Amino acid sequence: MHIVVVGGGIAGASTAYHLARAGAEVTIVDSKAKGQATAAGAGIISPWLSKRVRIKPYFSLAKAGAIYYPELLEMLKEDGQNNVSYKQVGALYVSASKKRLDELEKLAYKQRVETPEIGEIRRLSAEEARVKFPPLREDMTALFLEGAARVDGRQLLQALLEAGEARGVRYVQGEASLLHEGSKVTGVCVDEVTIEADTVVAAAGAWINKLLEPVSIKLPVEPQKGQIMHMHVNADTSNWPVILPKSSHYLLGFDGGKVVAGATREVGSGYDTKLTAAGMQEVVREALKVAPGLADEEVTEFRVGLRPAGPNPYPILGPVKNVDGLHLAAGFGPAGLNLAPYSGKLVAEVILGQTQGLDITPYLL
Repeated sequence: MHIVVVGGGIAGASTAYHLARAGAEVTIVDSKAKGQATAAGAGIISPWLSKRVRIKPYFSLAKAGAIYYPELLEMLKEDGQNNVSYKQVGALYVSASKKRLDELEKLAYKQRVETPEIGEIRRLSAEEARVKFPPLREDMTALFLEGAARVDGRQLLQALLEAGEARGVRYVQGEASLLHEGSKVTGVCVDEVTIEADTVVAAAGAWINKLLEPVSIKLPVEPQKGQIMHMHVNADTSNWPVILPKSSHYLLGFDGGKVVAGATREVGSGYDTKLTAAGMQEVVREALKVAPGLADEEVTEFRVGLRPAGPNPYPILGPVKNVDGLHLAAGFGPAGLNLAPYSGKLVAEVILGQTQGLDITPYLL
């Protein structure tokens, strides 16, 4: 069986890696288009108190995705990949409102019944919260969830690609177009070269609909621009927790004094990848609103990514009805680093005729 995966982001790389571990022959085709979401992503792995907890298809997948990380890390370690950047640092849900934290704490204990991986749940005073994340505002009390983690999208992607290569995955750079005979996809064409395949996995991120045009499929997925800021702090930030205020913005630390603040969610952006004054202002404003202690720190970089977003917060996965030989891994939105590694495993299992993981039915097109 030869499988072509179109798209070299986390979803495509994870699908290819899991297929290759099972012994399949796999080729990844990736256009390296500017604005790929993975390259800009700061992965927050803490789905338990999401605003989407009542949307079962999302929350079931998000929980499974969070729980799957340690297993995936062990697999990657077997293939020589130790520098993945994943670390369980916990999360601080911060607020000056006691009522809001009371509500979140109640929800957290409810979630822990079914998902003990959430770990310790603890209320922190403003002083205790600043011990964990020193730049926080002085009146910001917090709810601490021990089980939350973070991961750098670029490092995880590199690890998946290198581990896949060690398992025989072939990587081709170029723009793929689908080849089909009637209702059967037969492979792809890349720079006028035909690559035949028994199955093609469409994992092209925000560019998914352009790829699917030859088979007359249009998914409810479009680019959503996100601008994200990187800072350097003269402190040991390796164990700083993820900071989650009420807004969709966030802060998190990585090794080496790196602090990441994000991100805008710009609906209707199209494929525009330029940094904008308004976007940068929004990110800075929201970061300093929560952590004014960062005001004098060095800004080292701004990144822009195009999330593949749709009306549903959960992705579209698996085989396409009435089109043989085509599977989807699409529409991960802003939660790609939580959802996509495990989703790649699910897509690989369906292609291989396995049913070990979560039932994929709710995510079919």
